[in-house]
This record gives sequence, C-alpha cells and structure tokens, in this order.
Amino acid sequence: MNNRPTTANQHGYAVLEHRVMVRISGPGTDKFVQGQFSQHVDDVTPQQSRRAAASTPKGRAYCLTRLVRDQQDLLMDLDRELSDATLGQLKKYLMLFRGTRMDVVEQARIIGLLGQEAAVTVAGDNAATLGSPGDVVATENGYLIRIEDSAGALPRYEWWLPEGCAELPEGLPELTINDWNAASIAAGVPWLTPATVEAYVPQMLNLQHLQGVHFKKGCYTGQEVIARMHFLGQLKKSLYRLAFTGCTQAPEAGSNLLAGDKKAGDVVNAVMTSDNGGELLAVLRHDADKSALSLEGNDSCQFEVLDLPYPVPEREADPAS
Repeated sequence: MNNRPTTANQHGYAVLEHRVMVRISGPGTDKFVQGQFSQHVDDVTPQQSRRAAASTPKGRAYCLTRLVRDQQDLLMDLDRELSDATLGQLKKYLMLFRGTRMDVVEQARIIGLLGQEAAVTVAGDNAATLGSPGDVVATENGYLIRIEDSAGALPRYEWWLPEGCAELPEGLPELTINDWNAASIAAGVPWLTPATVEAYVPQMLNLQHLQGVHFKKGCYTGQEVIARMHFLGQLKKSLYRLAFTGCTQAPEAGSNLLAGDKKAGDVVNAVMTSDNGGELLAVLRHDADKSALSLEGNDSCQFEVLDLPYPVPEREADPAS
C-alpha cells in the first residue's frame, strides 16, 4: 500500500450545498435520538460532536450523519438527495414523542474547511483548541467542528451555521464539491447515495473507527445486529480506499468490483482527481483485498489499494484475510 497524493491536499473552503441541516427540538429530543442512532446522545455536548448512523431493524444503515448540540436541541446533517426519504423514515418513530419536532433549517449553511489557516480565519485563536476529531468551538454565528484529517494529515473542519448569516471566509480559495469529496475519500469518510442506502451495516463502512458507533449504549433500532457483528467478530468486509486509473469517469456508487470472476465488493464513493483516474471508497471482502481487482463491465480500469489514515484492526483479526 502507499499514500499517493491527490487534489485533496488543497487548502480553502467549500460551501456544502448538497447537505441540509435538521433541527430536533422538544422534550423528547434526547430520548428519540438515543433510540434511533448508533451514537450515545450523552456524548454529544457543546464541546463534542459525534458521527452516527440510523439503521433498519436488520442493522442496515439508511442515514449517516453528524450530531451537534445546540443548547437543548440537536442538529444533524443529511444528504439533500436523501433527506426526504430519511426524514420520512425517522418520523415514523418521532410520532411517539409528543411535542418533539424535526425540521429542516432552510436558511442554514454548512461550510467545509481544509487546512489550519481556514480554521483560524473562522475562529481565530480558538481554532487551536480543536485538536481531535469531534472537538467543537462556538463561533459568533455557529459551531466550528474538527473532523477527520485527510491523507497527509491535512486538517479538516466543518463550520455549521444554523442561521446561515455569516460571511464566507475571506482570503481563502473556494473549492469545489469534488475537491471536498476527494478530501473525504482520502480521509476514509464515506457518505450514502441512493445506490447504497440500506446496503451496509455501519461497521462495513468503518463507522466504528470514525466515532460513529457506541457499542455500550442501550437498545436502538438495528442495535442487535450491529452489536452481534461486533462482539462475535463477524465482520468479513470493510471500507477500503483505492486509487483507480484508466477511467474517463468515476465508477458509479454500487458498481461491482471483481477479484477474478467473483464479486469482491462494491464502490461506495468515487471522484476523479485527474483526466484518467481518481480515488474511491469501496466495501471489500477481507479475503479479496490483496487480489487484482477489476470493475465489472469495464476492463480498462486498474486499481491499487491505498492506506487509510486510521487502522482497521478487524482486517487482521479476520482469519480469511
């Protein structure tokens, strides 16, 4: 494996217009979130944000999000394309909590920041307090959150603006969504698409290594399957980062990757970082990660497994790998 540089090494900001912010408010906020998400709500504080998944009773994730404490309320983000379906699913359970609401914050903005300089532009000296993923500092108009570094230890942040009224960072280059997605892939952080909703248990997406699964909390929808896979060591596939070349467009999410003539896994997210290649995240079988991989229906694409910026010990623990 190696750590090939990508366009994710850029510095600047990106307006994440493909994501929406949702506010959960009312007397049942914490109990509702505790019963539906893989994260322990007590770990979401004014100083700490956490990733989380919402899953079906069979443990298949239909929502990957981040939880942010805003006084007595909780904020979360959703992919805009999936937001209506996700909210519809969650509201089936919200009905049990009288007086508790879950609403899209129409005016809100989420801005992605790459590099320490970008964080200082937003939060000044307070940016230095954000040493680890999940650390939060309040700004005049919202919250600055340290998230997982990209490859090459490039710091990444998200600036959540519930009122959507802040000026964009001055003196920094504006990046594209493709730049931001490339940095997310290099950080080993996946997102769901229509092709991958309910396709994976959260651990297959490495969410337990991204502060996204709390294995000691009580019951929540899908918890039995998720916990059993963890405590019985049944994880046979996980998220990998790959470089690809020989392609004129990025492989589509949900595309099959083959080892010989057998399916090895699926593409989760992919971006182009040059005219004929890029990087992707894929869920692969552990026993296929050293095989020569190909894309079903496209023999010209070549693949190379790259390092993730965090360890995945389950791979070494799997006797099949």
